[in-house]
Amino acid sequence: MTFDDLRRLAVKDRMSRREFVQLAIASGASAALAQNMFESAKAAEPKKGGLFRAGVGHGSTTDSLNPATWENIFVGDFGAGLMGDTLVDIDTSNSPTPNLAVSFEPADGAKKWVFKLRKGVEFHNGKSLTADDVIATYNHHRGENSKSAVKSVLKSVTDIKADGPDTVIFNLEAGSADFPYITSDYHLPIFPAKDDGSIEWENGVGTGAYMLAKRSDFDPGVKIRCKRNANYHGTAWFDQVEMLAILDVVARTNAFNSGDIHYMDRCDLKTLHLLKRNPNANITNKTGFAHYVAPMNVTVAPFDNVDVRTAIKHCFKRDEIVQKVLFGHGISGNDNPIAPSIKYAVQPEPVHKFDPDKAKFHLKRAGLTSLDIELSASDAAFAGAMDTAVLMSEHAKACNINIKVKREAKDGYWSNVWMNKPWCFAYWGGRPTADWMFTTAYAADANWNDTFWKHERFNELLVTARAETDDAKRAAMYAEMQAILHNDGGILVLMFNNYVSAVSKKIGHGELNSNYDHDGGYMFQRWWFTS
Repeated sequence: MTFDDLRRLAVKDRMSRREFVQLAIASGASAALAQNMFESAKAAEPKKGGLFRAGVGHGSTTDSLNPATWENIFVGDFGAGLMGDTLVDIDTSNSPTPNLAVSFEPADGAKKWVFKLRKGVEFHNGKSLTADDVIATYNHHRGENSKSAVKSVLKSVTDIKADGPDTVIFNLEAGSADFPYITSDYHLPIFPAKDDGSIEWENGVGTGAYMLAKRSDFDPGVKIRCKRNANYHGTAWFDQVEMLAILDVVARTNAFNSGDIHYMDRCDLKTLHLLKRNPNANITNKTGFAHYVAPMNVTVAPFDNVDVRTAIKHCFKRDEIVQKVLFGHGISGNDNPIAPSIKYAVQPEPVHKFDPDKAKFHLKRAGLTSLDIELSASDAAFAGAMDTAVLMSEHAKACNINIKVKREAKDGYWSNVWMNKPWCFAYWGGRPTADWMFTTAYAADANWNDTFWKHERFNELLVTARAETDDAKRAAMYAEMQAILHNDGGILVLMFNNYVSAVSKKIGHGELNSNYDHDGGYMFQRWWFTS
């Protein structure tokens, strides 16, 4: 019997301390090590109870309970693992797994997807989940006037219908092998349907692990507090959870060190070595799909000129920024948003790197000898954004590019600056498939196309590749799309960042998801107090 076998038995209460120690010693452990192993195994055992408090670096006073408006990870957690449930979850291997749907099967060349719903699920108000709730929820995002971020990825859905109370059928305009991934999006938790076909989102009534005790427990841009849903169909461990929007990383770190919160995301990497000295802290460092970007609005001069965009792509030292801003907790980007670990990812050539001669060459092709531009920046976009902006400005001087850094307010950044200022910083959690990432942010009609870029060939390939079942042909299409975006697009992918967070040693959890921060958004549902 291995040590791992012993730990699993101890966690499941199938072995006493005495039995564990005796077997561990027989397997080669010392008595002291055997005792420590048992204590560690028991500490990992989930226990119900307690108030879990998390401090996160996102959130805005413009936040709403309307899922069609969610634009940051603070509200994103509402749908992923707090008040809401999606049809499908993403597991630690980045594969779709059943949640509100117990099964999902393709038909007609993946042009049809049949979802069987979990029976016995209730909303927080006691209403039973039915297929009508799913249809109303998806139509809320698909509506003509919807500004939802998932409207573009749901555009391929031509019809949604019920086949009895527990079956939902999605019909698509073309085959899509990746469709179940889309149903895991945090914008798509299922809400109760109203008689008129709309949904009841106003009070945060979902099927999730936690529920609002009263409407005032949600204070936009400040906090949300929830209690465990006693009728939850799954498992949740905390009695209560509270998520605080603490945008300032120093304030967030102080709150963690003082014990006011049990978790903080987006650690200040400059002072991470000091945080590690906290005897009550565990530092998690997870590689995923997340990336920091500087989108240029290609409809606004001078960014409407591809040579200007190319000059800017060669005017800063990406590796230096990774070292000075991420302190090595990530890799430099190459203006391709598809993370290297995602299927079909390629490294487009030529690799964009600091090259004053190339920058000046492209400026000259644009009819310029120098360039004056303004970059809107705030650490609300990502931790270290202001430092990144200053570095870029310093680097660009050698390329005859003068970058004026404008410090923007943290509060309201996502509603006032992102997609409103011609050049700014942004953060993408990434998506587990190439199609999903492209459709969300780079399709011509995507609501979150923050570069406002449109390319006919790219959009043709996007539709064709989604339906292609030949893997080699699909790979070739996605490779061409990555090259087009890299060469012509308005996106600067600065770096792929690791998720670096601090967790109190009072908190237990399993293997972390890499698809999003906050354990894929599921931390409130999956984590527990160890004592």
